[in-house]
Amino acid sequence: MRELSVDDMLNGKANKYPLAVAVAKRARQITDESLLRGEILEEKAVNIATEQLKERKYKIVQPD
Repeated sequence: MRELSVDDMLNGKANKYPLAVAVAKRARQITDESLLRGEILEEKAVNIATEQLKERKYKIVQPD
């Protein structure tokens, strides 16, 4: 398993809840997309989503 730093992914924000919600939503999207294409994922959707957020492929937008 990859070692991921939550602090690096939070960009200095103290609240981890938006990160958890963003990972869960992206993981659901990944799962739904793979089902539509009839693909079987080699890796867990949560790991893929976490890696994508870590690589800044997606941005967490929080309301003010």
